[in-house]
Amino acid sequence: MLTLKQACQLMSHRVLFTLLLLSTVGVSVHAQNRSVLRGVDFVRPVQFTVEQQNAKLTQLQTLGVRIIRFGMYAQDEDKNVDFIKRAYAHNISTDIILHGLYAPGTPERSYRPQEFPGMWPGPPFSALDPDRSAQYFQELIDKLEAGGVVLAGLELENEINMAGNNPDFRLPGEGRVLGLNDLTHDPEGQQVAKGYLQYLKVLSVLKDVRDRSKLNKHTPLLPTSLVDIEQEGPWPTPKPYDGVSVGATMAFFRAHGLDELVDAYNLHTYPWADHPGDKASAIHRLNRLRELVDPVCGPGSKPCWITEWGFSYSSKSCAASEESAHTLLVQEMMSDFKLLSKEGGLQGLIYYSWTGDMQFDVDRCRRLSDSGKLALSPF
Repeated sequence: MLTLKQACQLMSHRVLFTLLLLSTVGVSVHAQNRSVLRGVDFVRPVQFTVEQQNAKLTQLQTLGVRIIRFGMYAQDEDKNVDFIKRAYAHNISTDIILHGLYAPGTPERSYRPQEFPGMWPGPPFSALDPDRSAQYFQELIDKLEAGGVVLAGLELENEINMAGNNPDFRLPGEGRVLGLNDLTHDPEGQQVAKGYLQYLKVLSVLKDVRDRSKLNKHTPLLPTSLVDIEQEGPWPTPKPYDGVSVGATMAFFRAHGLDELVDAYNLHTYPWADHPGDKASAIHRLNRLRELVDPVCGPGSKPCWITEWGFSYSSKSCAASEESAHTLLVQEMMSDFKLLSKEGGLQGLIYYSWTGDMQFDVDRCRRLSDSGKLALSPF
């Protein structure tokens, strides 16, 4: 049992961290003269034991990481709440991805990994239940705030502009990227649009829960992250599924009230990894990044968080040559992000991933990789 002195010291420590976090995430999202919020994706913490989680949190704290991001589902709620609380005790706050709930018995898309790898199972977004979702969000926030937790961010759903995470798309698809006109006139696009509208209803109830909270009323609320699809029409590389462009998704959302609900926008980007260290390739990567970010987060708009970005490793060999190439790529992208941050369009930057996805992890080969150190370093 804690003594009175120990309890007071612990309370003082938590209050100071809470005030620090609030001062970081609780100010106006339109301010452009502050540093970009930085963090890492910690993929599916429940895949690790509590002992492994604690060891990784201690390592992150030692490295100076103050924000982690991961997604949670209602079935793992208690385990994830416990993890978030332990992370907070390590001075690490969580940007959490939440998922809405559905009425019992709602039909679900089945998982067929042989036919459609990466097309995850689940009910369609058009069947989301705002009332059940609101109750779940409220209970979750109450549990976190009972532990004194201030979150770094709240996101609702993940990458819903592509068939992989959105069962409102048909499988198989026609191998195309839909535009804004398709969301009104195309049969598949109309179904996706129904899901988008229902999604916005659930986003609205999440905002209500956030706004009524005691500790998290200033926690940034973000919409679903979007896959970096700009070009509409047939996929450049044939695929058996469909998507909606970032531009069309954002135009639809904004026309139906998105800006009244969220504090910033939410993008993912996985740049091409060709020719690290080559100036022409680096310029090409910057141009592609601008094609994604500038139309969404330009002047007069809300800023963006990029909640996933990174480069995959091609092997598990820990070869020095691969790490050198990987580090050059990260270095080039960090320069690009620094430029965007100076222009005010970038507010949050979260690297994918620190741990939990072996193809992308920078916590590898029994140490933090050089590229990982660079991705976590200040601009």
